[in-house]
Amino acid sequence: MTLPAGSDDARAALHRLRAEVAKAVVGQDAIVTGMVIALLCRGHVLLEGVPGVAKTLLVRTIAAALDLDAKRLQFTPDLMPGDVTGSPVYDPRSAVFEFRTGPVFTNLLLADEINRTPPKTQSALLEVMEERQVSVDGMPRPLPEPFIVAATQNPIEYEGTYPLPEAQLDRFLLKLSVPLPSRDEEIGVLRAHHAGFDPRDLKAAGVQRVASAADLAAGRASMQRVGVAEQVMAYIVDLCRATRTSPSLELGASPRGGTALLVTAKAWAWLAGRDYVTPDDIKAVARATLRHRVRLRPEAELEGVTADAVLDSVLATVPTPR
Repeated sequence: MTLPAGSDDARAALHRLRAEVAKAVVGQDAIVTGMVIALLCRGHVLLEGVPGVAKTLLVRTIAAALDLDAKRLQFTPDLMPGDVTGSPVYDPRSAVFEFRTGPVFTNLLLADEINRTPPKTQSALLEVMEERQVSVDGMPRPLPEPFIVAATQNPIEYEGTYPLPEAQLDRFLLKLSVPLPSRDEEIGVLRAHHAGFDPRDLKAAGVQRVASAADLAAGRASMQRVGVAEQVMAYIVDLCRATRTSPSLELGASPRGGTALLVTAKAWAWLAGRDYVTPDDIKAVARATLRHRVRLRPEAELEGVTADAVLDSVLATVPTPR
């Protein structure tokens, strides 16, 4: 099996993206890779990290480097569903209601602090994320292509927040934990700001377009040709089934989690330049793909067990195919 000729160009363009994002965001290469995988898979991303680790800047920089339209929506307790999707507005000149599009009509929607808005407004994103359309008065309105939601939430502050329901969490392809920078990386951040870096002016930082929606489309088409052996598919199923019997979990990964693991592993293998998926590819993306699809038992949470620790245990105990 060989990948089509154009795939190398698309892969090279997406690899250049990492260096371009690094002009504005220091030390988040793994998170950038996760965002690229989500774009290749047409999936949504939940970014979790403490304030001040450049989650918003990361999304804006990726959009600029890909020349994609991006909009930011601050989720607040008084945000209404129509503020997200758009709503009909009466035009007195024509005496008719006209639909005014909401911020979801973009390529990359940054849903900032998504857990600060009530469930009614959170649910406005369910159709958007699953069907990639907005239905008003029975009329579906398709969203631009590509389209992904990059939502952020703070993992340590829960006062005044509304936890995302399981149905919505399951619609995120990946949950990426944005880490604090290392000491050297943090010094680099200070050095950049001392030299005049302005996070609100990406052009001044030298961020340029290095890839495009066409590169994403070419990469997506090429990625679909990546082969997956039967024993590797069985390995994915065994991992998901093992989460359902883990004593630390009251909810394991569903079959949708297995399909998500399959597609993210194919994207990982393609970015690595291979036309087949290995068990190591599965392991590389398993935590980000499954950590938000499992739910810990209360007693496990009290003991300090984390979803990542449970997934590590599952990866260590399920036999790896040769």
